[in-house]
Amino acid sequence: MTTAQRPTLEAVARRAGVSRATVSRVVNGSTTVAEEIQEAVRRAVAELGYVPNLAARTLVTQRTDSIALIMPEAATRVFSDDQVFPGIIQGVSQELEAADKQLVLMLAGSAAGHDRVERYTLGRHVDGVLFASLHGADPLPGTLARAGIPAVCSGRPLDDSVPYVDVDHLGGVSRAVAYLLDAGRQRIATIAGPQDMVAGIERLAGYRDTLAAAGHPPLVAVGDFTRESGAAAMRQLLDRHPDLDAVFAASDLMAHGALRTLREAGRRVPDDVAVIGFDDIEMAAYTDPPLTTVRQPIKEIGREMTRLLLRMATGQPFEQTVILPTELVIRESA
Repeated sequence: MTTAQRPTLEAVARRAGVSRATVSRVVNGSTTVAEEIQEAVRRAVAELGYVPNLAARTLVTQRTDSIALIMPEAATRVFSDDQVFPGIIQGVSQELEAADKQLVLMLAGSAAGHDRVERYTLGRHVDGVLFASLHGADPLPGTLARAGIPAVCSGRPLDDSVPYVDVDHLGGVSRAVAYLLDAGRQRIATIAGPQDMVAGIERLAGYRDTLAAAGHPPLVAVGDFTRESGAAAMRQLLDRHPDLDAVFAASDLMAHGALRTLREAGRRVPDDVAVIGFDDIEMAAYTDPPLTTVRQPIKEIGREMTRLLLRMATGQPFEQTVILPTELVIRESA
């Protein structure tokens, strides 16, 4: 069908027996039109195969029906076998599909990418913005909030500039370290996450606080949540503290890397060294040995972020902070 042949708003109005303005209100989601008239318009739309002009509707309603999910990471990281990012994307997609909204996925793993994302979002091409994996005190969430664009973060932003959804990092790590202490482990090390992210900061704080309360010294190496960094950090820990007998890694991928290094060093898991991760991605159940880990509800994070943002965008009451629980999952590695 050519553009000239496409049914118009006027044709729908004639078929429904109402005014063009009434059809426009129904198509744009108004609830002020009587239900029987709405039904007549919907029936005419279906019979004629009318498709709204989205560009024109955006001019009228100031809505795009699109939500951006921004990830300040390289594509290779987002689409790796780290299932945290795909899990968040899935949760966001499910909620947006239920709300009949479009997801716009934007990666900002470089300065140029960050600038492009800022221009696009400030240009109001989307109705709201979700952030995942913020590093440092990224100014963009606060910039959007000051511009009146609804924004929600996965994880607490360092400057507390916008509402956020997070998990109980401190409680989850405390349970993991306490479990190791109760099992009689005396030299418990950690492979911490990046210290420019709240998740990395809080998981390290939970480890330090729990060990300090038990009178044990911290043994720390820092990674970046990747498998390779976990393997390298484990080598550092073994060089510095060859008598260590347990490791808490702040992500499952880093724990997987640590398992590989321990195996290469001839250390048996869990006999010589117990290992616990954080996330409970699918891979955790299939490592050798299967990984004890702190489970966070990854898909639910995406869903809660989206619900919160949609409430903000429609002027409904919303929570400034949502904290989801974590759970210690015991497997053979500890």
